[in-house]
Amino acid sequence: MRRIDRINEEVSKELTMIFRTVKDPRVSGAFISISSVDVSGDLAFAKVYYSLLVGDSAEVKKGLISASGYIRSELARRLNLRNTPKLTFIEDNVTERAIKISQILKDIEEKREADNKTEIETE
Repeated sequence: MRRIDRINEEVSKELTMIFRTVKDPRVSGAFISISSVDVSGDLAFAKVYYSLLVGDSAEVKKGLISASGYIRSELARRLNLRNTPKLTFIEDNVTERAIKISQILKDIEEKREADNKTEIETE
């Protein structure tokens, strides 16, 4: 495993724990799941991709931006990195897309079953 991959994984784990300690109600009242973290090679920046299961998307984003100083300082305290990356939060709608795809596949299967029943009845 490459060094940057290990750092991405470690930052993701720590951010998951740090999110639980954020006192901003926009963040603490939401259920946030970190999809992935992409730290730049020089450790100056990190894109944090998160998905939201509960909470208002716009308010959670504002809360994360507001709490980013605290989150970054906690990350610096917990990880022993030369530089602590500047965090950019990006909502990842992977959960919503997965639910939509699942529903589409279910609809296709139901239509296929209905078509098979009408074929059997007409024979």
